[in-house]
Amino acid sequence: MKSAGYKDSGVDIEEGNRAVSMMKEAVRSTFNNRVLSDVGHFGGLFRAEFPNVREPVLVASTDGVGTKLKVAAMVGDYSTVGHDLVNHCVNDILVQGAFPLFFMDYIACGELKAETAADIVLGLAKGCSENNCVLLGGETAEMPGFYNPGDYDVAGTIVGVVEKSRIIDGSKIRPEMTIIGLPSSGLHTNGYSLARKVLFEDSGLGPDDTHQLLEGVTIADSLLAVHRSYLSLMQPLFERELIVGIAHITGGGILGNLSRILPEGCGAVIEETWEVPPIFRLIKELGSVQSTEMRRAFNMGAGLLVVAETHLQNEIISELEQAGEEPFVCGMITVGSGVSYDGG
Repeated sequence: MKSAGYKDSGVDIEEGNRAVSMMKEAVRSTFNNRVLSDVGHFGGLFRAEFPNVREPVLVASTDGVGTKLKVAAMVGDYSTVGHDLVNHCVNDILVQGAFPLFFMDYIACGELKAETAADIVLGLAKGCSENNCVLLGGETAEMPGFYNPGDYDVAGTIVGVVEKSRIIDGSKIRPEMTIIGLPSSGLHTNGYSLARKVLFEDSGLGPDDTHQLLEGVTIADSLLAVHRSYLSLMQPLFERELIVGIAHITGGGILGNLSRILPEGCGAVIEETWEVPPIFRLIKELGSVQSTEMRRAFNMGAGLLVVAETHLQNEIISELEQAGEEPFVCGMITVGSGVSYDGG
């Protein structure tokens, strides 16, 4: 009887080691003088000193990329999904006024390919570098029988810091305040199960196909557009304490996410003043998806909403426009509860 080995069970330790060697330099490139450990240690060491923060509060969040990974698998390109994940998590703590410190990733698969794992981590490192965040460590798990060959799952945890007195939690939101939106780059990391069903399963389109609504851009490029980070845009507004509430528009759309920051006694009315990106119009048209369902599943082109005093809206918009952004006033805080769209 042949002696059984770990590789016979579907786990290739050498491929895992090769993956680590391919990603080491990318990970190290995100390090700063607060990092006290190296790649491969059991835990990442980060010096917690905040000389410019009187009362530091740590803010942490965990998320994943979801079935956007299925689209990446279809085209064989995993180079952007790590970047997606970092930006998503940066935005999730940004809404409370926090700045990122470090990020930890988890990659799971059915059959590890070193090049694929390295592509994912290179994307993570790129996202961390652009957000001034350390990629402190992570884990890659090969689990045959649990995941099918070719399947990858990517998740991560971010830790950031905010001055206690500058925490943004929505508690200062009041009726008659203005809601200002910032454009998304597309689906970001939500709604891909519906998008894939409509575009690929029901309509029979392929990732390399295009459509007149997409104006020459392929389905894959539209779906794989990197989830935006809004950190650099928000920093100047934080310094001047112009914002009282922020909602990152992820799963659940504006209806589900804006309501999370509204204090008791406050509702919101949204007016769709912005131009909805072509990819959303295509999904709606091909799938005959109702507007209410589209708004529940997708961000519809509004990736971040900020709430501010109405007399400050022109100042905020001017600041964002000077940064090359295209902000839009899209609603008002009302007396009541819940979020609704003007006109239904």
